[in-house]
Amino acid sequence: MDTVLSSKSKTITIGSDKPFCIIGERINPTSRKKFSEELREGNLDTVVVDTNAQVEAGADMLDVNAGIPLVDEAELLSKMLTLIQATTDLPICIDSSVIEALEAGLGVYEGKALVNSVTGEDERLDEILPLVAKHGAAVIGLANDETGIPETAEQRLEIATKIVNAAGDHGIPPEDVVIDPLAMTVGADTEAVTTTLHAIRLIRDNLGVTCAWAPRTCRSACPSGMC
Repeated sequence: MDTVLSSKSKTITIGSDKPFCIIGERINPTSRKKFSEELREGNLDTVVVDTNAQVEAGADMLDVNAGIPLVDEAELLSKMLTLIQATTDLPICIDSSVIEALEAGLGVYEGKALVNSVTGEDERLDEILPLVAKHGAAVIGLANDETGIPETAEQRLEIATKIVNAAGDHGIPPEDVVIDPLAMTVGADTEAVTTTLHAIRLIRDNLGVTCAWAPRTCRSACPSGMC
């Protein structure tokens, strides 16, 4: 099944038989000291620069994160999302672990957003899924829980199943749940690729939902932010 996301004027469809969807993750202050300082001061110039750079580089969506200490993340994320929506028509993935920030971000977003993310922990499911349902968004489900990242594909399927079922309990259809089966670094575990591919196959065969993946270590450290 396919996951359909949208901005105010543009729609993108993610699915196993669709073109690869590139989500630019450069708009993230993690490990970016200068950018973090600018955001604390209310300077959003780099947000516009990074938005335009990722659009030009071919991003299909943009992930937006405003997580820095000692700021009102809800207010900052709202301002960033409003500015980005005025700069580009690409759909947005709203990235925050703070419930108040997620709610504020979803409140200013015009379209159907992708929320990044929810895990299999009961508390997180109970906090995040009602917001996703309320705003008609989709959500990325990470196949891990309070015990950490499962070593086996079967364990990841079990957590993915829990997330999809919990989403259904809140009225969120399976097509609006994108499962991240967790792609770990091969340098740390030579079986990581095999485990992830097996997890993708199990999740698709048993749940039919869309799978997505992102390396656990690059993220905002990547110069292009296009991982």
